Amino acid sequence: MRSTVIMTEAAANNDGGVTTLSAIRIQVCYATPELQVLRELEVPAGTLLHEGIKRSGLLQEMREIDLTCWRVGIYGKLKTLDTVLRDRDRIEIYRPLIADPMESRRKRADKKSR
Repeated sequence: MRSTVIMTEAAANNDGGVTTLSAIRIQVCYATPELQVLRELEVPAGTLLHEGIKRSGLLQEMREIDLTCWRVGIYGKLKTLDTVLRDRDRIEIYRPLIADPMESRRKRADKKSR
């Protein structure tokens, strides 16, 4: 894990100023073996999980992210893209598994028994 990126953003209200009364703070996390990204944002209350990811800019920067088939969660619990975010939620984007965990365990157990 070589690098970590942290970015903050303020949500703008209709007149261009920054609003804090109806804003919530969230984090969006994504990691690969080479990179960890943690973005801290202020978004309007009532923002959906998918919109929070879009506002983080990760979809534009990390083209491999495919929310149509990848899973997402908040603090390690799987959630749907239409989940309403709450203050201090940490959105996590989960990459697909390379190997089936059950099959990997079976192979290790067979190897140990020999």
